[in-house]
Amino acid sequence: MRLLLNIIWLIFGGLWLALGYFVAGILCCILIITIPFGIASFRVGVYALWPFGKTVVDKPTAGVASLIGNVIWFIIAGLWLAIGHVVTAIAMAITIIGIPLAVANLKMIPISLMPLGKDIVDAPQ
Repeated sequence: MRLLLNIIWLIFGGLWLALGYFVAGILCCILIITIPFGIASFRVGVYALWPFGKTVVDKPTAGVASLIGNVIWFIIAGLWLAIGHVVTAIAMAITIIGIPLAVANLKMIPISLMPLGKDIVDAPQ
C-alpha cells in the first residue's frame, strides 16, 4: 500500500514539492554560511519525494543552534514551503483518493517550518 501511495504522491504533487525544497537548498548553498540550511532542505526534499513509510523524529543532540537556525530558516524559506504544502494539500483533498495524500502533505508542514534538529527515519511497520 505504501508503494502505491508513494507513486500516486509522486505524480500528483510530490515532485513539485521536492523541486521547491531543492530550489531552496540550492539558494541556501550559494551562500557559504547557509550551507547547513541547504543540506537540511535537500534532506527534506528527498522525504517529499517518497514520504509514505517514513517518519520525522527529534534529534536528541539538537540544541540552541538548531533553534536559532530554525528561526532563520523560517524567515528565508520555511514559510513559503509551508504555504506550498497547504496549497497542494487543498488541491489533493478535492478527490477521495487524494485525501490520504492531503493528510500526508499537512503532516510535512512542521518539518518544512523547522527542519533543523530533526531526523527522517523509516516508520515502524
